[in-house]
Amino acid sequence: MENDASRQNRYRISGEETIASPALVVFRELVEHNMATMADIAGGVDRLRPHCKTNKMEAIARMLLERGVTKHKCATIAEAEMLADAGAADIFLGYNLVGPNIARAAVFAGRFPDVSFSVTADDGRSIARLGEAMAAGNRSVGVLLDIDPGRERTGVRVGREARELYALIDRTAGLRAEGLHLYDGHQRQRDLRERTAAVDAEWQKVAAFRDELLEAGHPVRRIVCGGTPTFPVYAKMEDPSIELSPGTCVFHDAGYGAAFPDLDVFIPAAVVLTRVISRPTPNRVTFDVGTKAVASDPPMGQRGVFPEIPDAVQVIHNEEHLVVETTDADRWSPGDATILIPQHVCPTSALYPEAVVVSQGEIVDHWPVTARNRRITI
Repeated sequence: MENDASRQNRYRISGEETIASPALVVFRELVEHNMATMADIAGGVDRLRPHCKTNKMEAIARMLLERGVTKHKCATIAEAEMLADAGAADIFLGYNLVGPNIARAAVFAGRFPDVSFSVTADDGRSIARLGEAMAAGNRSVGVLLDIDPGRERTGVRVGREARELYALIDRTAGLRAEGLHLYDGHQRQRDLRERTAAVDAEWQKVAAFRDELLEAGHPVRRIVCGGTPTFPVYAKMEDPSIELSPGTCVFHDAGYGAAFPDLDVFIPAAVVLTRVISRPTPNRVTFDVGTKAVASDPPMGQRGVFPEIPDAVQVIHNEEHLVVETTDADRWSPGDATILIPQHVCPTSALYPEAVVVSQGEIVDHWPVTARNRRITI
């Protein structure tokens, strides 16, 4: 079992006094560990289509490409552009396009003609408009029908409407029917056996629906499945159409670490460096990691973990301040630095223009968070 000394050494930063806080800090060896672990769970890189929404960094995309990951997933056109600029040749934008984003997708397809580009859809009018935009520029885009596995956020349940929409995709000029998108982020059972049973129950419906589409003569080249929590479940399935789409595990975070014991093979690789700015009472310590520095979508009091303050109780969290109460408050003085492991790393990384990169304890680089904005050039 890992002791406190080894954990502290894991996040050692020589020269941390030069880093203005709050700052996003990425530990390269831990990212490499997480990428290798992801590939091990998947049984290799061929089935992987990792989601870049967690990191939004071209440097991370290039690391994955160097490891042989050829297929990538994103949620915005800016992320798609970042992936293409990094050299990705197969990009799936797992988000239903509406409004001006339809025209932007057509521009993307024209600018990167060598990229195999695909998107999701679950609405007939949007499918028609996407086809018109692509055909007008003599372009095409792959479309995966977004399936609702019970999350009731986007997508359609398998059945007649889904069959009709898939047939519409298949016959619409400018579109290529390429398969199904199955995101089941609501499957968050702590026990892996319970999670597996819940995922398998929905998968059986989707697999049968896929078979119906094939029998009707429609191509179904892939089914892009799940996110990080359900990744280990789909990884054990042998269906050749499955593509695995974890994302958070490249950085990992305190939230997934606490919620899913089976994911403890991953290590938090992106943290926030923060400093004490005040000692307002004998048992309170105020840090400079406000809501503008760490994601505030988790409930108040649960937005991060201080490894060096295990009994910290977060009592105030404002835009620029995080106040904790601890029996060890006397240990801390203004100017002292420590790290906070975000509860939810994906929206945390988007709060920073760049990350400080540490390798073997030394500051070695700064990686731009390239796609933190929703528009780069397209």
